[in-house]
Amino acid sequence: MNTRTVNTGGALEIEGPLAAPRKTRVQESWNLLKRNRLAFTGLLIFVLFFITALTGLILTSGTDPYFDPSAIRLQEKLRPPLSKPNMETLRPEEIPRWGIYLFGTDDLGRDVFSRMLQGAWVSLTVGFVAVGIAVLIGIFLGGIAGYFGQSHIRIDHVLKALLLFVGTALLFIGPSYLGIVLLLMGIGLIIYPMAYRRILGKGDTSLWMRTLHRKAVLIDTLIMRAVDIMLCFPSFFLILTVVALLPASIYNIMIVIGLTSWMGTTRFVRAEFLSLREQDFVTAAQALGLSNLRIIFRHMMPNAIAPVLVSATIGIATAILTEAGLSFLGFGVPPPHATWGNILSDGKRFIFDAPWLTFVPGFAILIVVLSFNLFGEGLRDIVNPKLRERH
Repeated sequence: MNTRTVNTGGALEIEGPLAAPRKTRVQESWNLLKRNRLAFTGLLIFVLFFITALTGLILTSGTDPYFDPSAIRLQEKLRPPLSKPNMETLRPEEIPRWGIYLFGTDDLGRDVFSRMLQGAWVSLTVGFVAVGIAVLIGIFLGGIAGYFGQSHIRIDHVLKALLLFVGTALLFIGPSYLGIVLLLMGIGLIIYPMAYRRILGKGDTSLWMRTLHRKAVLIDTLIMRAVDIMLCFPSFFLILTVVALLPASIYNIMIVIGLTSWMGTTRFVRAEFLSLREQDFVTAAQALGLSNLRIIFRHMMPNAIAPVLVSATIGIATAILTEAGLSFLGFGVPPPHATWGNILSDGKRFIFDAPWLTFVPGFAILIVVLSFNLFGEGLRDIVNPKLRERH
């Protein structure tokens, strides 16, 4: 037992046991993460990947980049890794940095190392932006379903939303005149009840208004059935179809992946909100008259965010893998941008003559995706007290 001795005029007195210094939540989580070697290794690889991607963005951008991923040297095509260039056939500006092809060259003589650096930033951007979109949508819909889920949506709410949505869509994709008509009808449906009450001081009791004000469906039922419908579609083929119809762009890919990946986050947040809604601190906040927004964002959201972080970490790996698959099939980021997926796609024609064109991006994708999955599993164990004892 730890004790403390105090000197009182030459005599030593022993006081009670020393209390162990309290650790903060961050310190405790960090110690748990360090004990989980696989998760800690995943975190280190993730940090290294982030630094590499940021460095690649700096060194491969601009009009005169340090590493030029688009420089073509046909006389140096399909050179193996660690090979030295033939100085006699190259112009000074075509000589690779460091005087060596670290990862070899492709069928156009482009330096694979430079292209891998550029592709790292593309993969990182797609992963984080796509997951950011999915998390924002999931938190919004999951929070509404969990907190306001037992409230009803009226028929007029459904009609207003439908008219405004369809009208806006038609306004952009045509026919625009029909879109304007639907928008005006939706706006009129919003204004009419307010104007009627303001003029006459009472609600409209006509039959059609009573019909429009009838309860249609629970908010929770509507959102969760939308989640179920989205889960019925094979995600990759849905993304592939949408991307094939849209112009090839990195922004379209990020948005499409994000808009088709929010269902898991919605379920996580809804489940947490359903549990937290019955807790005493939420009841106390409601009794004090706090607004719903303050209760949700100040009191409930911090307690519900932990499983979302785990889902987002693993979702980044899925987004990177999806982007690589799209680029491999030719529906990803268009040239001249290099991505790990299109480097892999270019190398499949030379699998026996130049296997490094397949192995280098393939192993890079494998290591990065595995690191995110391991780190996500470690976070899951840390945020779940029931699983902490395993480590």
